[in-house]
Amino acid sequence: MTLRGDTYFSHTQHLDRWDAQGTTFILGLDAHAKAVGLADALSAQAWTKLERLPKYEILTEPRTTPERAKEGIVREKGFQNVVLVGEDVAEIEYRPAACRKTYRLVIVRKNLSVQRGEQVLFDEVRYFFYLTNRRDLDRPGVVARADGRCDQEDVIAQLKHGVNAMRMPVDDLVSHWAYMVMTALAWNLKAWFALLVPAQERGLELLKMEFRSFLQAIVLLPCQIVRTGRRIVLRILNYTPWLRDLFATFERLQRLVPG
Repeated sequence: MTLRGDTYFSHTQHLDRWDAQGTTFILGLDAHAKAVGLADALSAQAWTKLERLPKYEILTEPRTTPERAKEGIVREKGFQNVVLVGEDVAEIEYRPAACRKTYRLVIVRKNLSVQRGEQVLFDEVRYFFYLTNRRDLDRPGVVARADGRCDQEDVIAQLKHGVNAMRMPVDDLVSHWAYMVMTALAWNLKAWFALLVPAQERGLELLKMEFRSFLQAIVLLPCQIVRTGRRIVLRILNYTPWLRDLFATFERLQRLVPG
């Protein structure tokens, strides 16, 4: 298990203890003056071009990259735009002030071009730092593992702003905990539903969908309730592209749950 987090998780006073316990970590480090100075002092030979690892394996044929329409509009209207020219990566041994051990500090240098319309205003360099005790990964592997934590940050954002788990209308800690568990269950139900969708691609789309969009697509459907004899008929009054997946998943649940 590897602990991953952004700069807010880089509690350097705990790194030696975590390392002694056998806990591996890849943590972001603030681009403070000392770290930036170390990066600026590196020779040109210390840097290599960063080859980003693919996010997934292509099982069929690679798709054609669509034209970036927004980029053309920004350039046409003369707005200021930051363009990524290239990325380089380097590595040094680094000992934080609160540590007795040294760790790997992987540095990503982003070479940027600040433009307005077709005119280049100036070039800019930004550094990103990753502190880790993983010795088995190469530099692109460390960067890829660090960037992989973004999914969990998206989940936290959805819990805060999607299901409103942090808006607790109660007055004590136990009630706060219970409210957060109940609201988090709504997010889990969305994930479970997405995993049960028979069409895998549609299920993955639902899995990544924001909670508010999920409500509009699956939950908040206008419906007429008709009582006829000994049965109740539900008539959906609006068509959405997700209805087929809703019915297919409902039929699958009927087969999975006996009775």
